Amino acid sequence: MRIIGGTLKGLRLNPPKNLPVRPTTDLAKEALFNILQNQTEFDNIKVLDLFSGTGNIAFEFASRGAEQVTSVDRSVHCIHYIKDTARQHQLNNIKTFKADVFKYLQLETDKYNLIFADPPYDLNRIPEIAKIVFEKDLLLPEGLLIIEHQSMQKLSDHPAFVEQRKYGHSSFSFFRHQ
Repeated sequence: MRIIGGTLKGLRLNPPKNLPVRPTTDLAKEALFNILQNQTEFDNIKVLDLFSGTGNIAFEFASRGAEQVTSVDRSVHCIHYIKDTARQHQLNNIKTFKADVFKYLQLETDKYNLIFADPPYDLNRIPEIAKIVFEKDLLLPEGLLIIEHQSMQKLSDHPAFVEQRKYGHSSFSFFRHQ
């Protein structure tokens, strides 16, 4: 894993092997950020990274100038890795929370420019993520929700669904306010 853009471009991340994660591949991440680069100004945005895992996506947003990146994961080991790496590279714009994502979303009151969720692919509650985000009104008016999931899964039933982009076995589904 490496950071592909911003101030930390080229930095290799070497998380411990025992983390319970399936990181977004560099290929998929590069494609995602190419899409976002044409739609989003990264400076001064607030990002919520759900199921953060290694922090791969959080570090990418922080490197590109996001004002605040909030990382949420239930694994204490993942949270420690993210905190330690953020501290080591002076990424003071990253906040971490050890929490169950669904409980966190139910309690969250902040609004974000961008919410990224990369849940375990076998999680049967993936469609609930968009439902909760829009019911709780967690996106700012021009905000974007992106959910990474298996390509064979369809999330297009939600009214805020915009498009799905496939990258092999992984897909990104995009959602916006209608």
